[in-house]
Amino acid sequence: MPTMRNILSFASAALGALVLAACGGGEKQPAAGAPPAAAPAAAAPAGTETPDPGGKVITVLLITDATGNYFQPKEVEARQGDVVRYTVSLGVHNVEFTADSNPGKKNLPKTSDLLQLPGQTYDVKVNLDPGKYYFQCIPHAALGMRGHLTVLKK
Repeated sequence: MPTMRNILSFASAALGALVLAACGGGEKQPAAGAPPAAAPAAAAPAGTETPDPGGKVITVLLITDATGNYFQPKEVEARQGDVVRYTVSLGVHNVEFTADSNPGKKNLPKTSDLLQLPGQTYDVKVNLDPGKYYFQCIPHAALGMRGHLTVLKK
């Protein structure tokens, strides 16, 4: 027959597992006055795409903070051959160039996986025709996490 101590131990373990599952392992905020935590060593290396000769890497941060979820900057200008490097600052985000929001546009970049660790990146090599392209973070689009990439000729 289970003792009260065994029942309480089991209940505590079950409650702890339930809390972890509900939180999804989200970001923890440091206690006031605590030193900032270092970025996890497991974060993906900075990008895999290389710009064309004379091109550049343009960094766009994916952020969650007290003001909301957003891209910084949300308006990006790039030339063909550049690389736009979307980098997680904080939060869980992805990058999607939706076909229905980019009517008539060809060769849209594939939707990124969810990026979860600070420093993780998703690179878009700009091989798009000149024009304006809409992008968003799927989980936060309804909260305003949207932006535009304007592609200029090389």
